[in-house]
Amino acid sequence: MQLGPIARARGVRLLALEAIDSTNDEARRLIETGERGPLWIVAARQTKGRGRLGREWISPPGNLYASFIFGDFSQTRLAPELGFVTGVAVVRALRATAGQRDFKLKWPNDMLFDGAKLGGILLEGVGAGVAPLAIIGVGLNVSQAPEDMPYPARALAALGAAAPSAGAVFAAFSDALCEALDLWQGGEGFAAIRDEWLRSASGLGETIRVALTSEIVEGRFDTIDAAGRLVLETADGRRVIEAGDVLIGPRAAQGARA
Repeated sequence: MQLGPIARARGVRLLALEAIDSTNDEARRLIETGERGPLWIVAARQTKGRGRLGREWISPPGNLYASFIFGDFSQTRLAPELGFVTGVAVVRALRATAGQRDFKLKWPNDMLFDGAKLGGILLEGVGAGVAPLAIIGVGLNVSQAPEDMPYPARALAALGAAAPSAGAVFAAFSDALCEALDLWQGGEGFAAIRDEWLRSASGLGETIRVALTSEIVEGRFDTIDAAGRLVLETADGRRVIEAGDVLIGPRAAQGARA
């Protein structure tokens, strides 16, 4: 694994590992010993990969597992915006390395390829005195996709000879994230990030289902608001959702019966 030229020029560092329990967990341990970034931790294999809400992230070799320690922002409340910044950067990198394929972003933190899950983002905040820090974790199915999942999953390897390697995607992504962070400007440019995110949004303008803690909400995906919240037009009126899971595949069918 190597950083792209833009990331190297910005002073971003790289810690490449053969195996680790979780790149996000390693980032947290490094922060506890004084690391403040900008630093990428990349592993060829994870033994205890984690996804959102503590879910297991199946981590076979050949895929991309990476976490970025980032602290160049002033307020903790801005940290959730970094998930959208990262999504924009991932799509830029995928299109740069794999061409103009059907890559989409699924609210709040997933990447899709031809409608199937390609990867996800795990954003975690770390208290560090007066200077907030964020750990941006990214997992992408490059060589293989997990099987027996409750939703369809796909890997870049489905492109055959045109499929980029994990190393090529990471190099492009490390540069794309620097550029997306420049656009974000510590929160001042979130409107521009939001607009670009929406241009790649899966299901925009369509009827979708969202699983909340105690209910399934159905409505037309209208937009995301200035805070990144999902906005649905439902039969009962406009609904703004801060956290939930957009359902696809078998889970969507199960939600329809719930």
